[in-house]
Amino acid sequence: MGSFKFILGISIIVLALYLCVELVPPYYSNYEFQDAIQSEALMSTNNSKTEDAIRESVFKKAQDLQIPLTREGIKVHREGVNGSGSVSIDAPYTVHLDMPGYPMDLHFDPSVTDRGAN
Repeated sequence: MGSFKFILGISIIVLALYLCVELVPPYYSNYEFQDAIQSEALMSTNNSKTEDAIRESVFKKAQDLQIPLTREGIKVHREGVNGSGSVSIDAPYTVHLDMPGYPMDLHFDPSVTDRGAN
């Protein structure tokens, strides 16, 4: 009975480590990406970057983080003038994980709106 508990305990630890190795990187990349688009929106509100330039910057960051996102999947909307307008960025994406016996899709929806100094 003691060896069964030991094997069960080791199996649970190995399973937990495997899940961490598979699940933590996509969530961490999403966290970094959300932070990057928030910074981009803040900076873009206060300068004269076009929507296309903002989109390109966000796409480059997504590529750096190996996030499966296309340029067309990034929605950028800019209103008003520098400093007093607003910039909205929405970049939803899905990460597919092929886990044994349970393939899954993780849906992320990083978005931000910066309203500037109104």
